[in-house]
Amino acid sequence: MKKTTVFAAALACSMSAVAPFTAFAAPTPDADGAQPALVIKDSSITSSIKARLANDTFKGLSHVDVDTDDQGVVTLKGTVPSQDAADRAISIARGTEGVRTVKSALKIKRED
Repeated sequence: MKKTTVFAAALACSMSAVAPFTAFAAPTPDADGAQPALVIKDSSITSSIKARLANDTFKGLSHVDVDTDDQGVVTLKGTVPSQDAADRAISIARGTEGVRTVKSALKIKRED
């Protein structure tokens, strides 16, 4: 009897330690239902995009504000020096893992 109680307590403790990870591993059907969606935290997406913008060759992309919601929707805000720079920022955001949609509120401000 005592061994059963100890075993049950040990099992319950080990299951409670694993429970937080099962939420990230649970499959979420995609539009086609073929693959489960990968869950990436919004802060990870934002950090990844900001790093890629800072390391890009286009001038002025490091000043773009990046906001990501919990659904993978990224909003880019701020000013960029050209339409090419805005397009590049949008392309970088779209190419980042975990991003579902990119909304651009970028403004072009030509430097004199």
